[in-house]
Formats: sequence, C-alpha cells, structure tokens
Amino acid sequence: MKTVARMALEKGMVIGEDVYNYQNKLLYPKDTVVDEYVIARLARYSVMCVPVKEEIDYARTHFEKIRLSREFKHFEFTYRNCMPLYRRIMTDFAERGIPVHMGSLMELYAKISSRARDGEQLLDFLYNMLPSEDEMTHAHCLNSALIAGVFGAWLKLSREDIFLLIQCGFFYDIGKLKLPQELLWKPGKLSDLEFTKLKTHTMLGFDMLKGQDLNEHVIKAALMHHERCDGSGYPSRLKKDQIDIFAKYIAVIDAYEAMTSARTYRQSLHPFQVIANFERDGYVKYDASILRPILSHIATAHLGSRIRLTDDTEAEIIQINPAYLSRPMIRTDSGVIDLARKPELDIAAIY
Repeated sequence: MKTVARMALEKGMVIGEDVYNYQNKLLYPKDTVVDEYVIARLARYSVMCVPVKEEIDYARTHFEKIRLSREFKHFEFTYRNCMPLYRRIMTDFAERGIPVHMGSLMELYAKISSRARDGEQLLDFLYNMLPSEDEMTHAHCLNSALIAGVFGAWLKLSREDIFLLIQCGFFYDIGKLKLPQELLWKPGKLSDLEFTKLKTHTMLGFDMLKGQDLNEHVIKAALMHHERCDGSGYPSRLKKDQIDIFAKYIAVIDAYEAMTSARTYRQSLHPFQVIANFERDGYVKYDASILRPILSHIATAHLGSRIRLTDDTEAEIIQINPAYLSRPMIRTDSGVIDLARKPELDIAAIY
C-alpha cells in the first residue's frame, strides 16, 4: 500500500483504507475504486492524501508477497548483475584453466547476501529466483554458496568455517560444467545410462580441483557431496565418518537448493514440503546432527504463519512438533489440529 496525493489519483486505483473527513465521517470505505466522482468528493472535503493499493496488496501467499516486495526487487537486481561475473569466473576456470581468485567470489557473495536483512529473508529471496535455462548450473552453485552462509550460521560454525563452507558451495558441483545441459536439467526421469553419466560429475569436479590452491575440504566436498551416511551414495559408497564433514554439510545444502529452486518444468517446494521430504529418510542418509537443527530452524521460522491445507481449510501455525517438524500444531476456526495425527492433510500454501 502507498499514500498518494489527491491530485495524483488516477481512475481505477483502489482505496486501501477507510477514508474519513475532518468530522470523522466515513467518505469512502476500503476497496472503493477511484473515479472522477470520488476524486471530486475528496476535493470538496479537502482530503489531501489517500492510501491506495499496490500489486503486492493483492498477493495471497507468503512467497507471492516476497516476490512483489521492493526488497526482493533490489535483491534480484543485485543478483542478476553479479551473475555474469560469477559465470565468467567459473567458466574461465572450467574451460580455460584460469585460476579462480577466491577474493572475487567472496566479494560477490557479500554484495548479494547484504541485500537481505537476515538468513530467513535470504532464503525467501532465493526461493523466488528463476534462472534462465543457460544459467541453471551456475545459479545452483551460487545459490548453494549463499545458503551455505545461512546454514553455517544456524549450525554455529566459526567464522572461518562458514567462509570455508561458502567456498565449498561455489565449487562442489563444478564438474557439472563438463556435462551437457540437456542431461543436467532433463525434465523427466533419467535412464540408467544417463544417470551413470551424471554421477561422473563428482570425479570430474575432483579432477578439476585437486591441483588447485584450495582447502582440502573444498576438494573433498566436490568428490563426496553425494555420499550418504548409510552407504547408499556415490562415487565410493562411503559411510558416516568416512565422509568429509564439509561434504556432509554440502549434501544437505545441495538437496535443499534443488527442492526450493524453481525450474522451468516444475514449481518450488514450500518449506514444509522440503522438511517432509528430508524426514522420510533424511536422518539415515544425512548426518542427523547437521540436518535436524537446520530443519528445526526452517520450521520454527514459520510459527505464527497463516496456512492453507489441502482440504482448503485456513489455519495458523501455533506450535512445532519436534518429532514431526513438517506437521505442526495449527489453529483453525473449528479448533486446534495436530497435523501429526492427520496424515490425510498436508500444508498446501503458506500465507
């Protein structure tokens, strides 16, 4: 909503709040559509300014409101201005072997991340970014580096380790730059042969990085970020403590980024859908000591949010269930519901 001088009112604008005269008499209620008669009457009563609705006032969900906010537009402008430089730095390294100046990458990180007031807002902003098809691989790594800063802070890592985790985010999927786009971002299910080829990106990335002046955790994250604690990952089917700790961090970041980033062929998952996906088998595949606090932070950030359920019931989140983070306690017009006891209901949207 914005305040507009009466002289600047235009036909078709919608009044955002009730308008009263100097005697506190209602002249026009909220949602009145402005026409020449409305403007003339406001002039007769010497009303100088009127609140009118903006596009954001018609947004329904939390993420629609974020997407239309001025803060997001500033973030998006900075992000899109930084992307060509980031892309050139990484492409020059991948295709021409030009060493990466880490200071330049960290400057880009600082410039973009400073556009968000905190980690929660940064994640909301990234949720609303839609990269072009030829930028999807680069955007995936840039986003992962930005998410790494947020998750590292949530995990209470040291400043040095957060910076190191951000660097892992920039580099861990660089092997994908050696693979064709149509394989990386194929909308449908990959064939066994295609998946086998896709899995080579971990070794490709390792081979690209192992001779560079990089911290060993950055190199190991590229090699091990698809290893899983239960031994079901690749390329070496490592288990638990065999996996580098930074590769464990990146494994969670990589999965989170993939689920929350919009693609040309599918919608992003909202936070409680992401949590539900992780809860299915995430505590077996990922390090629970890393995953649990991150999921708890994501869920708790939405306490007090309005939601819509899959049966179209609207409600408010009033309590997080520690054992079922994706299924909180909610309050509806009919009373309190524990979603952990209502498996037939899911959260469809967050307002």
